[in-house]
Amino acid sequence: MAINRQFFFDQTRATLFDGAFKQAQVDGLTAILDKWEKESPNADDRWLAYMLGTAHHETGRTMQPVRETFANSDAKAISILNKAFGAGKLTSVKNPYWGPDAEGKSWLGRGLVQLTHKTNYEKLGKAIGVDLVKDPTLAMDMDVALKIMFVGMRDGLFTNIGLPDRFSKTVEKWREARQIINGLERADLVASYGKAYYAAISYTVGP
Repeated sequence: MAINRQFFFDQTRATLFDGAFKQAQVDGLTAILDKWEKESPNADDRWLAYMLGTAHHETGRTMQPVRETFANSDAKAISILNKAFGAGKLTSVKNPYWGPDAEGKSWLGRGLVQLTHKTNYEKLGKAIGVDLVKDPTLAMDMDVALKIMFVGMRDGLFTNIGLPDRFSKTVEKWREARQIINGLERADLVASYGKAYYAAISYTVGP
């Protein structure tokens, strides 16, 4: 059965988007739902809900692929990151990973789920069949960003913890699901988004 889109959008508009959508948000949500229905219709709905909650958080609820810092160019993002690092605001970062390499490529965060570091671009690129090392900016393409999120979160390619480790017939760990992406950073907040999306998932009734 297909997800009841009317119910889904009515619910999420009220609970997660302050009562009003921007077209880009609708487009992003639609793209995620379309991919789910096409490729994972029989998988655990909590996987979809937590991916939606993760994208909601990681993209600043734009539901579109974004650069780290939400800058509109790599150069601007690098400038913002350098300034923050120099001011001691990025305490979890030991070595700046965003500076251009010898080929002028930056491995800063991009996508619906922020993909960082060259090794991760290489790993996810191989997993989805896209050469992200040749062109890391492809992670900003919606189709590519969707593949990165779906495959990476399902198969545990970001942290070696995947969606099946946190949601299964015997496991339901919304807070700990944040470890799929980034330890327990803002874990309760992202869990709240995931649960709100889960409450909005229902299915159309057939004839």
